[in-house]
Amino acid sequence: MAHEKQHTVAGEVEVQGIGVHSGEAATLTIRPASEASGIVFVRTDIENAPAIPARLDNVTRTELGIGLGADGVEVLTVEHVLAALAAAGVDNARLELHGPEVPILDGSFSPYLEALGRAGRTAQSLPAEIIDVGEALTVGADPEASYVVLPRDGLLISATIEFDHGAIGRQHGAFRIDQDGFARDLAPARTFGFQADVEALRARGLARGASLENTVVLGEDGVMNPDLRFPDEFLRHKVGDIVGDLALMGARLNGHIVANRPSHSGNVRLARAIRERHDRGLRAHTIDVRDIMKHLPHRYPMLLVDRVVEFDPGKRIVGLKNVTINEPFFSGHFPDHPIMPGVLIVEAMGQVGGLLLMDAVENPEDKVVYFMSLNNVKWRRPVVPGDQIRFELTMTGLRRSVCKMRGKGTVDGQLVAEAEMTARIVDR
Repeated sequence: MAHEKQHTVAGEVEVQGIGVHSGEAATLTIRPASEASGIVFVRTDIENAPAIPARLDNVTRTELGIGLGADGVEVLTVEHVLAALAAAGVDNARLELHGPEVPILDGSFSPYLEALGRAGRTAQSLPAEIIDVGEALTVGADPEASYVVLPRDGLLISATIEFDHGAIGRQHGAFRIDQDGFARDLAPARTFGFQADVEALRARGLARGASLENTVVLGEDGVMNPDLRFPDEFLRHKVGDIVGDLALMGARLNGHIVANRPSHSGNVRLARAIRERHDRGLRAHTIDVRDIMKHLPHRYPMLLVDRVVEFDPGKRIVGLKNVTINEPFFSGHFPDHPIMPGVLIVEAMGQVGGLLLMDAVENPEDKVVYFMSLNNVKWRRPVVPGDQIRFELTMTGLRRSVCKMRGKGTVDGQLVAEAEMTARIVDR
């Protein structure tokens, strides 16, 4: 099975501006990052600041924007750059922020999408994680906001917003989310706010950098800016925010989202519901020995994997080996004190890793995995009849047909063996 590859930016790019809420000057530098690292923020204006992955677990606030934090350090208003990264198909990047808040620029997503265009994009070796919506999911965010997610190839967002203001009222639209569609239909749409709220917001430390240069402002008599970029610019910006908030799942998404009165807090609840259901499905992904035999060339007595219980394609796999007294090697390997040979423990670990690799190539039935090297192999305790070994393999690199993996085996939660493996995928 073929996978889309992960991508990072080809070079670094810098943007400067002020934060819409803090009003403080900031510089954001987007740099390439290694595969499987995801999108990570680093505050360069704070000494020894921790890396802050752009993931749901790190969300600190959702009022009028998304804040992320780690160890007491925050980055604010991240949704616009995250939406641009997602639309551009960038999976891994290091975002160095000198200042407390990502610059608002002109209030739209376009400056970030244009910056990413200048930086370029380059493919990496590992497959991108893609969440496919398999069946309908309904998420209620609050008494008014609600979401339904439906299966679909690609990402489509249908949204309805409603505000008690003559310039907005009720607006509805559906938008296909790919790089061209996002750039054309959503990226130019600017953030918006109400003049009547400004004084109260600024008293709470919000909207201090907002102006007609970066925000569509709605006064009592209508829009205070010279003009709108779209008649439904408000709706389009809300849909762009959904794209940025969903990027906190750390994966691409295939599905149709139907959003009614979306908000940042609602979008985060939606993202958590999609991510949690996907992860439950991965944990419940069980492959028994009959399916294993379709992918591995080994047969008795050398087939040493009984079941696969967790599977994240192209990234991670967990397999089980039940060790019984009837294993043929026990008749000659310390028969009076049966211990599973260490080399066979590593062989079983390699077979589990082979199953992970078979999903990362086209036409796996025509391929076979040959292991080229083992490093840092350690056996920690004996494995005896009655034990069940849980092997967990994580892919750490895939370049052309050569793969690197890190594996460990445990029994009842105790480490029994670990190794770093390099393998080559070849034609049968």
